[in-house]
Amino acid sequence: MDLAQQLTGSLLAVAFLTSFGSSMLYGYNLAVVNSPAAYIKSFYNKTVVSRNGTGLSGETLTLMYSLTVSVFAIGGLLGSLIVGMLVSRFGRKGTVVNTTVLVFMAGSLMGFSRICGSPEMVIIGRFITGIHSGISLSVVPMYLGEIAPKNLRGFLGLVPSIFIGTGVFTAQILGLHELLGKEEYWPLFLSVVVVPTFIQLLLLPWFPESPRYLLIEKNNVHATITALKWYRAKCDIQAEIEEMQEEQRSLSSVETLSVWSLVLDDSVRWQVLSVVVINIGMQLSGIDAIWFYTNDIFKNAGIPVPEIQYTTAGTGIIEIIAGLIGCFTIEKVGRRHLMIGGFTMMGICSAGITLALILQLLFMRYVSVCCVVGIIAGFCIGPAGVPFLITAELFKQSHRPAAYIIGGSLNWLSNFTVGFVFPFLQMSAGSYCYLVFATVCFSVAIYVYIVIPETKNKTFMEISRMFSKKESILETQGLFHVDQLKLKKMNGYGGLEHTSLEFDSSSSVP
Repeated sequence: MDLAQQLTGSLLAVAFLTSFGSSMLYGYNLAVVNSPAAYIKSFYNKTVVSRNGTGLSGETLTLMYSLTVSVFAIGGLLGSLIVGMLVSRFGRKGTVVNTTVLVFMAGSLMGFSRICGSPEMVIIGRFITGIHSGISLSVVPMYLGEIAPKNLRGFLGLVPSIFIGTGVFTAQILGLHELLGKEEYWPLFLSVVVVPTFIQLLLLPWFPESPRYLLIEKNNVHATITALKWYRAKCDIQAEIEEMQEEQRSLSSVETLSVWSLVLDDSVRWQVLSVVVINIGMQLSGIDAIWFYTNDIFKNAGIPVPEIQYTTAGTGIIEIIAGLIGCFTIEKVGRRHLMIGGFTMMGICSAGITLALILQLLFMRYVSVCCVVGIIAGFCIGPAGVPFLITAELFKQSHRPAAYIIGGSLNWLSNFTVGFVFPFLQMSAGSYCYLVFATVCFSVAIYVYIVIPETKNKTFMEISRMFSKKESILETQGLFHVDQLKLKKMNGYGGLEHTSLEFDSSSSVP
């Protein structure tokens, strides 16, 4: 069956609702502080003057605004640390639904901040939206990855990245001076996040929970069969249930692992290291610096100030197009190629921005715009969504929540670092600051090429065996001296006695 035949209405509806109400909010919150930056700084300064009689210095105001931008990432870090507990207790869908209350709290705080004369309400609101995004960025790809058949897992896994781009584009359009870009509208502009969340809250509860969660963690066969019939175009679901039961048997004596247990488990060392590298690389690639400070980048490149908001909004179209390209090609070209190509493109364009800012020639302002577009396009094609998808694919049910905690926490720590440090890095290193991002991008692309195998159209058990095979090959080559008995121990990982499955050359590391 082709993609159109396998995509049921329920699969598409869940992918839309979870991404629209969660991933889109993440993209919106990344870009929403860009347009009203001057108004927010003015509000902060006026409030301090009314309280203390004196205004803020330039450095203090920059520090306070940087905190407003980066506190979103601190909230995201907290959200990513509690996601494992939430998905085990409430389920995947249940976590998405129950955490919508955070968005309504944050929207209220930011929306009434100017009336109350409280910069603290803006900062706390940003912090709470960060918590929601930290949870959503882990649980949404986990949910979609578990409800999708193996040959559509990549397609559905990248749907959230399309909505992240859509969220950024929405913030750029609404931030135009003709819409909500006026000074009197910035609190409303920040609180628009409640609208998609309200729609999600109305509709998502009617859809079933993840079948894998229902069977493997709750051992509810009847609910699993009901959920699979919702999510599959044909009623023959026996093979899929048997694959889940095989995984359940391999984990019968294993509890859901803690983060510390996962880190200490030698049998998944390469999976954990890969999650660490791609999640840190995703944020240190410089994409958040581009999203947070697009207007400043274009201003430094010499773009006339009246044209900057329209140039910035135009880049949003590229995000959506690039996300669609990645979504519709991932099952053909694979995960590896999208990540390698995306990071390489971002590295080249980051170096190009440095060159454009150094030369400051008339035509270089257009080169700078093209490089910004190239970074955004390269990111949205692969690195925007594939790391979250890969995190789900590299681990079994018992390991997956802890893996998402590790990947999510590192992702948000890196996000905070870039958002907070970039203005100061730009002041100290000038045009050369983008070379740091270029180095990171090229390094991650090389790592993916060498280490991470292709996982498209593979079951979770098959992917587990691929890494078992890799580990055993490295042992025979003398690269790692791991006790043979450790490899044969459990959890289904590293079990050499299970490696009877043969893989072709396309499934192995080059």
